[in-house]
Amino acid sequence: MRDLVQIPLRCVVFDLDDTLYLERDYVRSGFAHVGTLVEQRFGAAGFADTAWRLFIAGQRANIFNRVLEDMRIAPARCVIQELVDAYRNHLPIISLAADALDCLDLLPSRYQLALITDGPVTAQRNKVSVLGLDKRIPIRILTDEWGVQFSKPHIRAFLNVQQKAGVTPRECMYVADNPTKDFVAPARLGWKTVRIRRSGGLHSEVASGVITPNYEFNNLIPLIDMCSGPATDCGATL
Repeated sequence: MRDLVQIPLRCVVFDLDDTLYLERDYVRSGFAHVGTLVEQRFGAAGFADTAWRLFIAGQRANIFNRVLEDMRIAPARCVIQELVDAYRNHLPIISLAADALDCLDLLPSRYQLALITDGPVTAQRNKVSVLGLDKRIPIRILTDEWGVQFSKPHIRAFLNVQQKAGVTPRECMYVADNPTKDFVAPARLGWKTVRIRRSGGLHSEVASGVITPNYEFNNLIPLIDMCSGPATDCGATL
C-alpha cells in the first residue's frame, strides 16, 4: 500500500526491548546475577535455573518469592527488594539481534535515529550502554527519567523526538513490538508504525491492539530493504 502523498521519511525511532534485542536474554542474565547473590548470601544454589523454568512456563509475577520459597528461604520483603534492585541494576549479558545490528549500520547515513523505551531507568541505561546504543542512536528517550506516568502510551516522548530531530509527524516512523501500548501515541500523531514480532519476543503472540500498525515483520530485514532504496521509498511504502 502506498501513501497518496509521498512524504520522505526523515526519522526512524526504535523501541528497545524485543525490538533491537531479545528481552528474554536480559531476564536470563538478571536471574543468573541474582542467583550468584543468593548463593553468596544463603549458601543455596539453583536460583537462576528455577526462576528461568518459571519464566518459560509463563510466570511473570512474584517469581523471586516463589523461588525463595522453593529453596526454603523466607521471602522477607527486604530480601525481595534487595534481589529486585540487584536484578535491575546489573550489567546484563545481552547483544543486539543480527538484523538490528545491520539496520543500525545502514540507516544512519539516510535517516536520523532515535530511541524511545520504558522501564526502570538504571536497567534501561545499562542496556543502552552494553548494546552500544549510546554510540549508535543520538536521540534517546528513557521515559522513566520523567516518571512512570510518562511511559507509553503517553505522547510526551514522541513529541520530544519530533522537537529534537526537527521533523514533522509524517516524517517519523516508530518501530516496536508491544501492540498494547507502543503504537497508540505515534498513530495519534500521524507517524508511520511498524510492529516487530520477533521469535521469542515476550509479546510476539499478542494479538494486535486497538491500533493496527502500518506494517508487521518478524525482524528488521524488510525495514532495511524498504529504507535502502531511493530517498522517497521508505516514506512512500510504509
